Formats: sequence, C-alpha cells, structure tokens
Amino acid sequence: MKKRREIDVFSLSFLDIITCGFGAIILLLVITKTGIPSTIIEPVSQSSNDKLIRDLQKNLFEIRGETTVLNRELNDKQEQISIWKDRIARLQQDKNKTEKKLVSLEDNSSVQSTITGQFESAKQSLTKEMQRLLSKLKNADTSLVGGIPVDSEYIIFIIDTSGSMVNANWEKMIKQLTTTLDVYPNVQGIQIMSDMGSYLFSQYRGKWIPDTPGRRRAIISNLRIWNTFSNSSPVEGITRAISSFRDPNKKISIYVFGDEFTGSSITDVIKTVDRLNPEDSKGNRKIRIHSVGFPIPANAPEHFQITSQRFATLMREVSQKNGGTFIGLN
Repeated sequence: MKKRREIDVFSLSFLDIITCGFGAIILLLVITKTGIPSTIIEPVSQSSNDKLIRDLQKNLFEIRGETTVLNRELNDKQEQISIWKDRIARLQQDKNKTEKKLVSLEDNSSVQSTITGQFESAKQSLTKEMQRLLSKLKNADTSLVGGIPVDSEYIIFIIDTSGSMVNANWEKMIKQLTTTLDVYPNVQGIQIMSDMGSYLFSQYRGKWIPDTPGRRRAIISNLRIWNTFSNSSPVEGITRAISSFRDPNKKISIYVFGDEFTGSSITDVIKTVDRLNPEDSKGNRKIRIHSVGFPIPANAPEHFQITSQRFATLMREVSQKNGGTFIGLN
C-alpha cells in the first residue's frame, strides 16, 4: 500500500494563485489611475477663473475711475449752474433797480412839466424889471436834469425858516428837498443851513455831512422839527455858505429855498455874491447857486406879496449870474 504525498502549501499552484491575486490588485491600481487626469485638469480651470476675476476687477476699476471723472465733471457743471444762477439773480436785481429809476425819472419828468407850465403862467404877471431879468435866462444852458445842472459833488441847502415858510410851505419844502436829493444819488458831502446861516446839525458846523442813506433820513427827520430864527432873507445864509465852504478843488452847488426877501437892496446882494464867488477867466464860477421860490398865500397881506416878488427877482438874477436855475412854484 502506497503512502499519500503530503500537500505542500507553498507549491507552484499556491504561488500561481498568489501571483494572480497580486496581478489583479496591480490591474485595479492601474485602472484606478486613469482618473488622475481629471485631477490634473483642475488647476488649469482655477487659472482660468483667476484670469476672469482679474479681468472683472480691471473692468471694475476702470468703471470706478470713469465714475469718479463723471462725478467730478458733474460737480463742475453744478458749480457753473450755481454761478449762472447767482449772476441771473444779480442781473434781475439790476433790472428791477433800473426799472424803478426809469419810473422815478418819468415821474420827475411829469413833475417838471407841471412846474414848467406853472412857471410859464407866472411870467404873465411879472413886472417889466422882472421880465428884463428873466429874458437873460433864455441864453442859459437847458440841457440839464429838470432844468438844473447836476454836476456838483457837494450840495448846500439854505432854507428860509420864517413863519410864512413853516406855516404854509414846510411840507412842500421837504418834498422839494427830497426830490432834489434824488437827482443826486451819491455826492461827497451835504450841508443844511438856515437863511441866517445856522446849521441843522451843530456837530457839522463848517464841515460836510457824509452822504449816506441813514444821514439822508436823519436830515428829513430833523427838518420836520427844526425851529430857528429867520429874518426872511437868504443873504446871510448865502454869504456864510460861500465863505465857509468855498474850495477851488470842489464842485459845489447851493440850493436856496425861500419865499421872501426883506433886505434893503437887491443890487447890493448881487454885488456881494459876485465878490465872494467871482468869475474865472472863462466866465465860470466855482459855486453854482440854484433857487426855488415858494408861493405866498393869495390872501396874505400886501407886504408879503411884495417881499415874495423881491425874492423872485433877487434869486433869478443870482442864479443866472452863478450858473444856476430859478424855479418858481405855484
């Protein structure tokens, strides 16, 4: 009887099986590595995303830059619009002021036409002596504002403060003074004196009152309560004004507001004024003298009528000789 062979666990068959197993594992590993390229492509895709992001960021920065430029230009345009609006507002204000001045000039023209008509009717009752003096006015320069030269830089008002003026003509006088000041919108100095040479503002004795809107209002306000002595003659006021304020370097006008002349001699007054305000080599005088004659009530005593006519006679002659204008109110 034969003995069985003992089985060797490490026979060739076993090795074949082991080898096949390892081969299978290696094959699986090889097959599994075919998925590696998908992981290799991934970095390429990430690079594309980075490039896209960079491009988008670049576009964003460009858009932001353009937005900044556009905002700057918009601000510039808005500033220009604001400047133009301010300019339009100023032009509108200038237009309104010009229209007001035009209306004022038209009103003054209407008033002057009325005064001229009244003056013409008053000439019918003049004496021969007054008509002779008045005829000289025909040669006077009439290319003026309301018949009055307005080239002066300093103005003096000499006002009759007598009872006849205060009681009958004071409000008319204030209105006429205001109208006269309106013709001079801006001067270097103003002065207000009585026909006796007294000052409305004592602190400005011998000095010019500065021309400001506030001072003009103060002048009108103080005139309403002014009370000072008068002898119903403008002579003292005229002579004191010329003596105190005469200056060859200044253009000065004197306005005499009154209704009477009670002095003794018209000729003496004219000579005195000629001496104080002489003609130069061209026949001109440094100070112009204008005058406004206010009416005496028709029922006033006869001597008031006479002194009123003498005032008109005196002031026409003085105004004519001193480059000014006389206006007689009705």
